[in-house]
Amino acid sequence: MKTMSFSRTLMIAFSATILAGGMASCKSKKKQAEVTKPDPAGETEVIIPCSGPEFFTDNKVFRANSLGESMDQATAKKKAMSNARADLAASINTRVKSVIDNYVNSREMQNREEIGERYEALSREVVDQQLTGIKTICEKMMKVNSTGNYKAYVAIELSAQELLAAYNQRLSSDERLRIDYDYEKFKETFEKEMERMKK
Repeated sequence: MKTMSFSRTLMIAFSATILAGGMASCKSKKKQAEVTKPDPAGETEVIIPCSGPEFFTDNKVFRANSLGESMDQATAKKKAMSNARADLAASINTRVKSVIDNYVNSREMQNREEIGERYEALSREVVDQQLTGIKTICEKMMKVNSTGNYKAYVAIELSAQELLAAYNQRLSSDERLRIDYDYEKFKETFEKEMERMKK
């Protein structure tokens, strides 16, 4: 009787071990299938250097990336930098226009339209000046085998706080705007807009 009970317990333990091993094997095959899921028929994923979520603008920095192609390495890099700088400037100008609109509308000012235009004109000057302080955060040079051309990929960034400081310096030194300019209010409006970008 004891032998039968012992062999039955041994048989149950052995079955449980095999079953657990089989389930673990199924799980690992399922995980592997999820990881190596093939691309849709007729499509191949293109991985672009210096791009992706880590190169997006967030609430701390403005970022842009681009590429340039040429038979000459230096020209390819110049094109990539020029394109990235233009994209960065456009992104900053769009965001700052929203900041200025919200700021001007929140203030009790006469001639809001004229003041808004003045802010925007100064904004463009600040952006042009600040673009000299950009930082390159990624740079890759590739050679296109089929053509022999070079492709340069770059990603650049500009600190939002440095930009805000430059705006403050420029706006507070403008005689026409200094009377109505409130740095703390402008900063608050700017930071709210940057937080929206984070989301």
